[in-house]
Amino acid sequence: MPRDMSAYLREEVKTTPFCPGCGHGILMGAILRAVEASGIDIGRMLFVSGIGCAARFPYYMQTYGMHSIHGRAPAIATGLAVSRPDLSVWVVTGDGDALSIGGNHLIHALRRNVNLKILLFNNRIYGLTKGQYSPTSELGKVTKSTPMGSLDYPFNPLSVAIGAEASFVGRAIDTDKKGLAEVVEAAARHRGSAFVEILQNCNIYNDGAFDYVRDDKANRIYLEDGAPIRFGEDAAKGVVQDADGSARVVEVADVGEDALLVHAASHREPSLAFALSRVTFDTDGAVPFGVFRRVERPVYDELLAAQLAAAKERSGEGDLETLLHSGDTWVVPGDG
Repeated sequence: MPRDMSAYLREEVKTTPFCPGCGHGILMGAILRAVEASGIDIGRMLFVSGIGCAARFPYYMQTYGMHSIHGRAPAIATGLAVSRPDLSVWVVTGDGDALSIGGNHLIHALRRNVNLKILLFNNRIYGLTKGQYSPTSELGKVTKSTPMGSLDYPFNPLSVAIGAEASFVGRAIDTDKKGLAEVVEAAARHRGSAFVEILQNCNIYNDGAFDYVRDDKANRIYLEDGAPIRFGEDAAKGVVQDADGSARVVEVADVGEDALLVHAASHREPSLAFALSRVTFDTDGAVPFGVFRRVERPVYDELLAAQLAAAKERSGEGDLETLLHSGDTWVVPGDG
């Protein structure tokens, strides 16, 4: 894609409110590249956001857009996706917006397999409101709202999405433009609910949150469908799956390549993807990236359209006025 993105951005946009060094600009560029690669007509795209730094996206994209209310973007996007199947509907959200007040809306959009794409920018902090702990902040995190350290055990966004049985789940990091574009493009091509967590640094309120994979690329595990999971210098490390179903990092020399877990994003059950989502830097000193799960199952939009068509065929188009005055009715007097 050409570096000139003027055709993809609103003409009136001159500057953005993002802090210098913020990854949002990188993310915007990667998303636009993925959109172009996937062949989606940007004039048929719709971005819906909630509240937070990430929620500013619709202001700058040369697409349809809606800056909605806190946590409700998946619910609004669901209505738009089922009523306008001609549009490609995307949700841009953050860890606070999606996993706190919006958690309920998120999991139901995913379990229904609504045809929309959800991009969650995870910086482990509330940035817009100046640095409070978020649902993904680590245990003991000291912030303005937790001066003695957070007592809340954090959500793992991928585990939440896989537990809700999202049909597509992926992860990328803001500084890996190529990997980010590949995951977003794969999500764009997917039919059904696609959830992508993007690790992002907030250099003002939570600087260095993901340095262990931003600076040290050897700690990144890139998942390749159908291939044994290996990573690190000279691919000396790998991932195995134990008898209890959990996954862990090993030295390949200690177990042999035949013992390594072969990645299968299309595995029917979500258990394999869930096991990989539990591999973290805290537990194993490394973090997986790429597409964790990609399966096909009935799409909510199509099921609803078929049900509406069947109802019309059986009962006709219907008439709202007739419906309101049918059956038992009550008259509420005005005065006295």
